[in-house]
Amino acid sequence: MTYHLAGDSTVAPMKEPERPMSGWGQFLGDYVDAPVRNLAFGGATTESFIASGSWDELIGEVRDGDTVVIQFGHNDQKEPELLASRGGYTDRLRRFVAETRARGAVAVLCTSCERRWFDGDAVTPTHGDYPNAVRDLAHELDAGLIDLTVFTTWLYEDLGDEASRGLLSHYAPGETAAWPEGLTDNTHFRIEGARKVAAFVARSLRALERRDGDGPTMGSALMA
Repeated sequence: MTYHLAGDSTVAPMKEPERPMSGWGQFLGDYVDAPVRNLAFGGATTESFIASGSWDELIGEVRDGDTVVIQFGHNDQKEPELLASRGGYTDRLRRFVAETRARGAVAVLCTSCERRWFDGDAVTPTHGDYPNAVRDLAHELDAGLIDLTVFTTWLYEDLGDEASRGLLSHYAPGETAAWPEGLTDNTHFRIEGARKVAAFVARSLRALERRDGDGPTMGSALMA
């Protein structure tokens, strides 16, 4: 069995020149007992993942019993005419699930990792209807769902504004060669944050697999 990852920069493998910025997919292999194949890339939408050939590349290697983990939304929301939450976005996600199942594999949908935008002690939601559209689609298709919007919101709020900065790409001047003048980025993880999310995804996948093996459906969002 192999885990295949489709997604954007918050999932994508680390680019060494940008170290320690990383997507959570970089570290999923440290928490699961199966190979991980990560085709996510920065700036990806459900549409550009298809247009670039990445989806064909991914699905072409999917085998019976594999799992395909799918997380988009960050960039889809920037193209609301083509990729509306209840239109082009979910149409493409529905295609991904159907083609995954046609291969005898399991599709798991993820809501987007939340951006770390605090208003007082609370994180401000930034993805509009897109997380709800994924939740509803997972319910409609009886597909596995990992709610990373809820998890990352909880993670940031539990740590608080100051401490949660250590999970994202906040770099002081001179801290990293990639951004010698420093960086304040509340979307992209550094290694510490990517590992936290990867560990949660792995735990959620195991819970979904146990649930599926016992007979009940895999459509529920998971929290830990």
